[in-house]
Amino acid sequence: MDFDYTWLLALPLFFILGWVAARVDVSRLLNETSTLPASYFRGLNFLISEQPDKAIEAFTEALKVDSDTLELHFALGSLFRRTGEMDRAIRLHQGLLDRETLDETTRLMALAELSQDFLKAGLLDRAEELFAKLTETRYAQTALRALLEIYVHEKEWLQAIGIAHKLEALSGNPLGLEIAQFHCELAHQQILLGDPEQASKNLHAALEANRNCVRANMMLGDIAANHQQHQQALMFWRAVELQLPEYIELISARMMVSWRALGKANEGLEWLQNAVHKYVLEETAQVLFEATLDLRGPEAAYRMAHDEADISPTLASLDRLLQAKVSGMPDGDLRLVIDAIKQHLERTAYHRCTTCGFTARLFHWHCPSCAEWETFPPSKYEKVAMA
Repeated sequence: MDFDYTWLLALPLFFILGWVAARVDVSRLLNETSTLPASYFRGLNFLISEQPDKAIEAFTEALKVDSDTLELHFALGSLFRRTGEMDRAIRLHQGLLDRETLDETTRLMALAELSQDFLKAGLLDRAEELFAKLTETRYAQTALRALLEIYVHEKEWLQAIGIAHKLEALSGNPLGLEIAQFHCELAHQQILLGDPEQASKNLHAALEANRNCVRANMMLGDIAANHQQHQQALMFWRAVELQLPEYIELISARMMVSWRALGKANEGLEWLQNAVHKYVLEETAQVLFEATLDLRGPEAAYRMAHDEADISPTLASLDRLLQAKVSGMPDGDLRLVIDAIKQHLERTAYHRCTTCGFTARLFHWHCPSCAEWETFPPSKYEKVAMA
């Protein structure tokens, strides 16, 4: 194939055109930057060096020179919010919205910024109103997430469920776990209001949203047990083993009550013993020990505790072994040891969030610190005091 040498003649032309285009771009850039006040660049330098307070001073000075620079307004408003000066951020963004000449794109941006200001300032009603206006705009996902945060904070679970479904459909990210928990929270409110029938409907809806929602089965069992329907209660509670068996820790004591109410205490002891050995459940081991001590006496409880301590020697297993040893005996020095161990265990046992590390003596479905759901393991860990 012969090479067409005429292309060589075109190369200088391409080079000249590229040089001209570059000169035009550089010239336009120099013209634009020359109109910006020097304080604008000082503000950028302070931002780069992570000095937001000085950056605010520089940008404020720049606005005095050129009050029409929209980029400056948004940069300054963001800095105000970042540093906690919510009143100034709100005034600045509200001032932008008051401009009649503002185009629709910039107006939406200012509205989005103002709604974030209200949210961070804790003005939830005003934030909710503005975010609702943004749900049909390009800020829809941000607005829906913010609305979800507001409704969870205000415990408006019905609204939270609706928003979560919209956000799930828009973003494509599954929110079944959260939606199931919202249904459980709504059911909890209905139980307190004396409406177990409606609560049960919400708990079944929770299981439809997330089939592994152990909380729903736990609460359905509680409703049945409160109506003396112990066989049905046990059916719901035993389903937890098929979902997340570690959560048996939270219901083993209730299960034992229902087995005893049905006259099936031995069946309950056998089931709990299998669960303890299969899943290594510390809280359930204590329930099993206390039930064995009460139903079968100190000797059977001692044998069980001895075998457990031999396999897994912990303070808790030693405490049970000592309790079985002194059961029925007069008070003595050994009981002082038992009391000391028990107090230590109660003082150092905590639940810990797997997301943020927040610790609490009580179990939470919703972390008070990071606001994530189902991040607290049902078993406690021993929190060692630092010297």
